[in-house]
This record gives sequence, structure tokens and C-alpha cells, in this order.
Amino acid sequence: MDHMGGDFSGTDEFSSDLVDWDQTFMQQALSLAEQAMQEDEVPVGAVITHRSRVIGSGWNQRESLQDPTAHAEMIAITQAAATLASWRLEQCTLYVTLEPCPMCAGAILQSRIPRIVYGAADPKSGAVDSLFRLLDDSRLNHRAEVTGGVLAGRCGAILSHFFQEKRRQGKK
Repeated sequence: MDHMGGDFSGTDEFSSDLVDWDQTFMQQALSLAEQAMQEDEVPVGAVITHRSRVIGSGWNQRESLQDPTAHAEMIAITQAAATLASWRLEQCTLYVTLEPCPMCAGAILQSRIPRIVYGAADPKSGAVDSLFRLLDDSRLNHRAEVTGGVLAGRCGAILSHFFQEKRRQGKK
């Protein structure tokens, strides 16, 4: 599920150790997804790195904040922008346990993040590969390199477990 759009030669996160970095930072995102699940939120976690250093992170908080935009990616993007004191998140990589939705894909484009790594595909609302390919649309002013499927089994399992429990409890 890899595709590319744009020139990323200016970033230092693209090396022969890319797979190791991807798994390391996806594991951190999975830890945040577990935090979300402990708070009875849909278990999605996100981490943003700049030059191999975490500068933003988040987990879904829609229920606790009663905010429909409080997705893991949105929270991580806000933190990363504050850390860099810039809305332009160039030379950054976003790691997220679930394929971004259209809202989050739009925020990724607006923040100029050049590389996205996600775990599980989202066949119902994925806007990177599954339903739409917003990050690779040549009609838009920005594109991002995408690597999908990193630790996909673990990323999908935590979501499946969460929703199985919700169904068992008879909750939304």
C-alpha cells in the first residue's frame, strides 16, 4: 500500500533503517491507542516526528472532549505545530494506527506533512487508500508519501477488540 507524491529528499527520516523507525514509532502510536481504550475512546493513536524526534502525539478524545474533531491525528498535528511554532510541518512524519479519515487527510495536506505511516486500513472511512486517495491527488497543492500496513495486525486487533466489547455491552 505504498504510494508516493512529491520530493522528500530534504528529510532525514528516509534511510535504510526506515522499516525499523516505522515500527518503533508505530509502537508508540499503539501505546497511545491503548491509552484511548482505557479512557473508553475509539483506540487510535498518533505520533508526529521531526528529524526522528517525537514533537506531537495524541489519541482519540471525541468522547472526553465532546469534540467531533478530536481525532488522534488532529491532536498530534496541533501539538507538533506548537512545538515547531509553525503550521508547516515539513520534514515530519505522521504515524497513526488507523488510516486517516477525510477530515484528518485534509489537515495533513494543510499542514504539509510529507510522509504518513498508518497501521490498519479503514474500509469504511479511509481517505488515504481505502475509499479515497486524497494525499495523492494531483489536483491538490500538496501530496504525501504513504506507507500503509505497518503493524497492521496489532493496530486492527485493538480496534476489533474495542468494538466487540462495545457490542457485547450493547453500547454505541
